[in-house]
Amino acid sequence: QVQLVESGGGLVQPGGSLRLSCAASGRTFTAYTMAWFRQAAGKEREFVAAISWSDGSPYYADSVLGRFTIARDNAKSTMYLQMNSLKPEDTAKYYCAAQVLDSGIATPTNYDYWGQGTQVTVSS
Repeated sequence: QVQLVESGGGLVQPGGSLRLSCAASGRTFTAYTMAWFRQAAGKEREFVAAISWSDGSPYYADSVLGRFTIARDNAKSTMYLQMNSLKPEDTAKYYCAAQVLDSGIATPTNYDYWGQGTQVTVSS
């Protein structure tokens, strides 16, 4: 079992920045591919970014490429999402997720564990 807890959400103005954190506990953190998904009100959960356990490669949705950066600190069992140049359309609840397989990383159903989410609101 892996427990995931997100933090760092909040209200920010357009063009601003936030850093989300996902703290993991339980089984070996390094054995999981980690990802961020988000879900806006009335919409389906969508892939944001992932970082592979096998080689540390990052992957991003086109909508956040160049603005968001995913990183992981294996020593702290923590994953981060640095979000810059935020837009109103980035408003959503952001979820941390973990999977063992390291495949199909953009598909929510491929993930084994989920956090409770943290709300990000981008508004003036």
